[in-house]
Amino acid sequence: QVQLAESGGGSAQAGGSLRLSCAASGIASSVSRMAWFRQAPEKEREGVAVIQQDGITYYASSVKGRFTISLDGAENTQYLQMNNLKPEDAAMYYCAADYRSFYTGSWLNLNNYRYWGQGTQVTVSS
Repeated sequence: QVQLAESGGGSAQAGGSLRLSCAASGIASSVSRMAWFRQAPEKEREGVAVIQQDGITYYASSVKGRFTISLDGAENTQYLQMNNLKPEDAAMYYCAADYRSFYTGSWLNLNNYRYWGQGTQVTVSS
């Protein structure tokens, strides 16, 4: 079993930056990929970025060039550096992870992630 704990959420002004962290515990060595999803009020949960154990990353088009996902394998912690924040980035951000070596469909598919954190809130003011 893998447990995920997010931290680093908060408030920022448009154009500002925040860094989210997600620490994995339990059988963290079995994790093959870690990702960030977000969900705004009355909207569906959407993928933000994913990083695989081989270092390959994918980003949603809405955050590409502004957000950077990274992984500290020694600490079993992933990060999401969010720069040039926009009001539309405001949401609850969730850390996700999985142990499988393949995706079913797109990496954006929620079913590709077995483990989820509780979420951390990001607010962006204009």
